[in-house]
Amino acid sequence: MRSRRRLLFAFLALWLAVPQPPLHPLAAAATVSADRFQSAIDAARAASAQVVNARGGPPGLGVAVLVDGRIVWAEGFGFADLEQRLPVWPSTKMRIGSVSKAITSAALGLLYEQGKLDLDAPVQKYVPAFPQKQYPITTRQVAGHLAGIRHYEGHVEAEVYNTRHYKTVLEALSIFQDDPLLFKPGEQFHYSSHGWSLLSAVVEGASGLDYLGYMQEKVFDPLGMRGTVADVNDRIILNRSHFYVREKDGPWQNAPYVDNSYKWAAGGLLSTPEDLVRFGWAIINGQLLRPETVRLFTTSLRTSDGKETGYGLGWALARDDQGRRWIGHGGSSVGGASRLMIFPDERVAVAIIINAEDMPDNVQFVQGIASGFMPKR
Repeated sequence: MRSRRRLLFAFLALWLAVPQPPLHPLAAAATVSADRFQSAIDAARAASAQVVNARGGPPGLGVAVLVDGRIVWAEGFGFADLEQRLPVWPSTKMRIGSVSKAITSAALGLLYEQGKLDLDAPVQKYVPAFPQKQYPITTRQVAGHLAGIRHYEGHVEAEVYNTRHYKTVLEALSIFQDDPLLFKPGEQFHYSSHGWSLLSAVVEGASGLDYLGYMQEKVFDPLGMRGTVADVNDRIILNRSHFYVREKDGPWQNAPYVDNSYKWAAGGLLSTPEDLVRFGWAIINGQLLRPETVRLFTTSLRTSDGKETGYGLGWALARDDQGRRWIGHGGSSVGGASRLMIFPDERVAVAIIINAEDMPDNVQFVQGIASGFMPKR
């Protein structure tokens, strides 16, 4: 009898230690907020619920807002699993797509600061196996989408919907490494996810560690990004969302099987909105990189004719409709989309992630949320 009681008490203790799902399926529990932001939170919550409830809205949405180093609001809306009616939590992991590039840029910055990475050396210094091209290309050019490496043009079905597992980042380079450059490096801005796959190999060559191991040790662990991992299909990943697609105005369907091992650095990570804003704060607050490194990486590059590209080294650069400067990135992948916006002068960061391929006007949506947490102009 005593042993049964002990087992019962042990079970109850374990059950109580596991976070229980919220009572309402459309809004998972938010973080404790500061009173002065309550009206902004109320407005952002209503706007987020409206997005999910709208016709054609994403099945699930996660949002987080950080102000001056503190996450003042994080909440989930809709469902992480439509079949099981499991709600989105702030801890739900979704595919962040190309926001992975901004996170990978931190690795480049760390190696640059340590003198292990020359941004203007040919990439073959760090990846000798990468074939020589008709022109030399550098890490700076690749990171700024100026190197002339192709994107998915003409290969969408085979590459975006890739089902092959690549054991190493070097093996994944075989997808594009034998293709010629599209133009002389520097002449044009041409967005390329494959270029960032090459940069994961640069990280490995410069650091002596495998890409995912380096990111875990040097970026994720130091910043407490416990919700950020590679989207490895055969691994059990706590709180990973299901992913959804649809055709035009049709019903949501399970996303097709894809293997993102060919593009960890370019778009293969899972994360949470809370982790993304923590990362954003670490960047602007000097927690990870020196201020001069951040300025270097978040300053627009120029084409060879002097035109600004609006893109640094892994960072999109723009201003909102009030003229406030922001840095960040957007991402879209099979069954996932995201947006990270950081307003350095206002010390505000906002991130959203959805478990569907696209959310129209997500830039305006994130800007609208952010504006509620900043002083009015």
